Amino acid sequence: MNCSTLLCLMLTVVQLWLCSPTTQNYSAQNTDQSFTTVRRVKRGWIWEPLFVTEEQTSRMPVYVGQLKSDLDKQDGNLQYILTGEGAGSIFIIDEYNGKIYVIQKVDREEKPFYILRAQALNRNTHLPVEPESEFIIKVRDINDHEPQFLDGPYVATVPEMSPEGTSVAQVTATDGDDPSYGNSARLIYSLIQGQPYFSVEPKTGVIRMASQMDRETKDQYLVIIQAKDMVGQAGAFSATATVTINLSDMNDNPPKFIERLYYLNVSEDAPVGTTVGKIMAEDSDTGENAAMNYFIEGDSSDFFGIITDNETQEGIILLKKRVDYESKRRHSVSVKVVNRYIDDHFLKEGPFEDTATVKISVQDADEPPVFNLENYVMEIAEGVANGSLVGVVSARDPDNVNSPVRYSIVQGIHLKRLFSINEHNGTIITTEPLDREIASWHNITVTATETRNPEKISEAYVYIQVLDVNDHAPEFAKFYETFVCENAVSNQLIQSISAVDKDDSEESHHFYFSLAQESTNNSRFTVKDNQDNTAGIFTAKSGFSRQEQFYFYLPILILDNGSPPLTSTNTLTVTVCDCDTKVNTFYCRYGAFMYSMGLSTEALVAVLACILILLVVFLAIVAIKQQRKKSLFSEKVEEFRENIVRYDDEGGGEEDTEAFDISALRTRTVMRTCKPRKNITTEIHSLYRQSLQVGPDSAIFRQFISEKLEEANTDPSAPPYDSLQRYAFEGTGSLAGSLSSLGSDMSDVDQNYDYLSDWGPHFKQLAEMYASHMSVRD
Repeated sequence: MNCSTLLCLMLTVVQLWLCSPTTQNYSAQNTDQSFTTVRRVKRGWIWEPLFVTEEQTSRMPVYVGQLKSDLDKQDGNLQYILTGEGAGSIFIIDEYNGKIYVIQKVDREEKPFYILRAQALNRNTHLPVEPESEFIIKVRDINDHEPQFLDGPYVATVPEMSPEGTSVAQVTATDGDDPSYGNSARLIYSLIQGQPYFSVEPKTGVIRMASQMDRETKDQYLVIIQAKDMVGQAGAFSATATVTINLSDMNDNPPKFIERLYYLNVSEDAPVGTTVGKIMAEDSDTGENAAMNYFIEGDSSDFFGIITDNETQEGIILLKKRVDYESKRRHSVSVKVVNRYIDDHFLKEGPFEDTATVKISVQDADEPPVFNLENYVMEIAEGVANGSLVGVVSARDPDNVNSPVRYSIVQGIHLKRLFSINEHNGTIITTEPLDREIASWHNITVTATETRNPEKISEAYVYIQVLDVNDHAPEFAKFYETFVCENAVSNQLIQSISAVDKDDSEESHHFYFSLAQESTNNSRFTVKDNQDNTAGIFTAKSGFSRQEQFYFYLPILILDNGSPPLTSTNTLTVTVCDCDTKVNTFYCRYGAFMYSMGLSTEALVAVLACILILLVVFLAIVAIKQQRKKSLFSEKVEEFRENIVRYDDEGGGEEDTEAFDISALRTRTVMRTCKPRKNITTEIHSLYRQSLQVGPDSAIFRQFISEKLEEANTDPSAPPYDSLQRYAFEGTGSLAGSLSSLGSDMSDVDQNYDYLSDWGPHFKQLAEMYASHMSVRD
């Protein structure tokens, strides 16, 4: 077998495999595979590649391809039928020869392929002569879509002075054509506007810097980018996009003064902190890159300072120290301005600072007097005579007119009594003697006033120190109560003493102690100086007797270390005590008191016993009186407790006489009198009724009160102190008098109550009650 025969055999096998059902199904699913004519050895389909171009239009149907069965004898016995997507509406088939035609325009972007099914029937029997087969008609793409920039418009920002090749932004366009077929969807980018500052990469659309640019020259650029499909070939579609590119600021410019020389003025009476003027520097940068700080250089910084207004970036010159027209009329100030934030990348461009000169002229003003010193400190010794010189203050008028100055003291009235000042020359003298122990410092305020312009006043403070003079002698630090026992032995310490001095010593005080000269030889005590401002009192002999001498008076001499030194004699009283082993302070004081009264111990005991007896007797008398008072009060309670009657109606008639007893107005004291008892009940009742009728001013009532007073004064059983008895007068009452039957000699039968009807409506019920009572009796 030769090679050609072998090749033909292999092709036949391939064709048979492709015509198998598996091959047909695979071909229908793989839409990207090319179709070729297939012939089966036995029964099978034959068709050519089936493609249709999108948007292909024609008045006549356009041939797409042909389906053919290998059983077709071309005698018209077979009928071809087409079904599936678009069959009959988009695609038609010639039922006699199997040719397929497209009758409508198709769009690949809407549907890239169609799946159809073919069938061959016998016209006579209408039975299929071939199995139904599925095939695909693929829509071929054409360049019918323009590129589009979906993300536009574009805005980008890039720092100024960026180097070439710096990426600015990227633009992207899309094309609706098939990217896998032809060049319809292959795009290329180009720069329409933006040269020579920018460039664009053709394939990626990345915009890059083509040169360094200065924001201060131009801060915004409009770049136009074009995108073409078909790789820019003839007939390609295109689209453009605009990219706005802003240059962000970099601190690449130093500040610059608008002027090199500034002129300002300030008055010499301007206070510290006054704004002298403003200067301005410019910076082409913006934001914090334009922030700057101002500085004053040289000696002028003592008088002037400068701050930055952060809003306007102006330099504000302030007065730091008062200026004087007479001393210096012009100041030349060197001002420097520096960027607050400096970019190290641009340091090579030069220093980011600038300088300018400010000429400041001082204007003359009428100034107040000026003291030679702001504060004066003076000294004067205490106790000097009135009119002694303390010191001198001096002030002058700083103006050229040199107006005379008048001085005065203004710090309080009490200080004027101590000091005075000469209003012409500022001499301060004393007006009263000064005592350092009362006040060691005096603070006064002196004013200086221009005589030509009294409104111009200045002040100075004068501090006067009163120097100490040793004018106070030392004395005991406190009162010492010293005791010595009768059985004390020689050289026994009985007291430690110390001293104080009101004077103020430049060094620490030092005191020296000793006995007075007149007591040195015959004293029974000695003084030992401890050399530490204390001293000890010691016995010089053994044994003391209170009968011989109860007190010892030691004159102790104390010397200070002042200049000149002063001495004083202080007497220490030593009391002799009767003690065995130690001093008992209480008994020593007791014995001293008795000694001073001139009494012995036995006499004092007798006096105390008498006082105790008297105290007991007094307490007994008080107890007896208290017991008598309680007994009397109980009797009175028994006398009055049953004489309280409560009435619930307007009148009780004559029944109330059983409970009321006028004798309650009399105390039982009257009953206890030694006088013979007489029956005064009727008399008292009569007097009481008469007093109710005539009132308290009647003679009958006064007689009753006098009688009660006489009985109280003559009662021997009355307590030995004043007592109070009260008698109430009820008043005259109504015109009808009392309704009580006290003292009445008439019986109920003799009573006539017809007059009750004449008393008015208030007594109507009472009148009816008694009237009915009398009628019943009758």
